[in-house]
Amino acid sequence: MKTENYDLASKKCKSCEGEVAPLTDDEATKLLSQLTGWELVDHSIEKSYKFKNYYQTMAFVNAIAWISHREDHHPDITVGYNNCSVIYTTHAINGLSENDFICAAKIDKLFEI
Repeated sequence: MKTENYDLASKKCKSCEGEVAPLTDDEATKLLSQLTGWELVDHSIEKSYKFKNYYQTMAFVNAIAWISHREDHHPDITVGYNNCSVIYTTHAINGLSENDFICAAKIDKLFEI
């Protein structure tokens, strides 16, 4: 596990309702290097998770909802029987912000438990 992931996971999301510019490609790539398994796709980051069954999948999705509520930053989630895909982008700025990477790191940390 990369220690930088925990550094991102320890941060709090900041409001960016159009007040900040989207990350540059270089900035996004640098933050992405601190995460494991996330992919940069257009103006978003994406990752899929696998589980043993529907119950574990839904428990994970509910935990993501709790994190999203606390951070006030919400992903797009696609749910299947034993998998879910998570996509982060900051809609308010039409691109990526540090918030996307902070929440991705928090979800990865949760997945390790």
